Amino acid sequence: MTNNDLYYNFEQVKLEVKDFETDGFILDIGGGGEGVIGRLKGQDVVAIDLRKDELEEAVDGPLKIIMDARDLKFLDASFNTVTAFFSLMYLKTLADHQKILEEAWRVLKPGGYLHLWDIDLAEIPETDKEFYVVWLRYKVGEYEIGTGYGQRWPEEPRGEKYYRSLAENAGFRHVNTERNMHTFYTRFQKA
Repeated sequence: MTNNDLYYNFEQVKLEVKDFETDGFILDIGGGGEGVIGRLKGQDVVAIDLRKDELEEAVDGPLKIIMDARDLKFLDASFNTVTAFFSLMYLKTLADHQKILEEAWRVLKPGGYLHLWDIDLAEIPETDKEFYVVWLRYKVGEYEIGTGYGQRWPEEPRGEKYYRSLAENAGFRHVNTERNMHTFYTRFQKA
């Protein structure tokens, strides 16, 4: 855990990233860094990220493209699956989140799925720390690693209900949510 006086440390979460059914290419929003979805699905993944260095760091296999998820350069109905593994937490505004979910809906084929993993900040703890860090120990197949994702506290609480409301505004139907301590994994479908 970090010793920095600026960070509120959430307890480490053990997370198994389970394989999921899909047909065709997967668009992974924020697919740089650890490249979790690329590690899980390999060459079936198109990983996008704003940062070249994050994409260079990610596992080999996926097609890696520098792109802003708020302005996807793909045709309508190009993907059967869109994923976002602890990447939406880095966006600052509700408008950015809404735009990304609208773009995800646009590039998904009818019946396609959006898989979203994030930290539950519906109730922000009382703290004087400027930033928070969520610590994960995740497993993808036989690969296991620990990592931390940190960010400045959002101005508004963000949790499952926040993302569910925005996803439904974009046209998605909520399928299910799994909770693990202070994180969640939720699936939506393009109706």
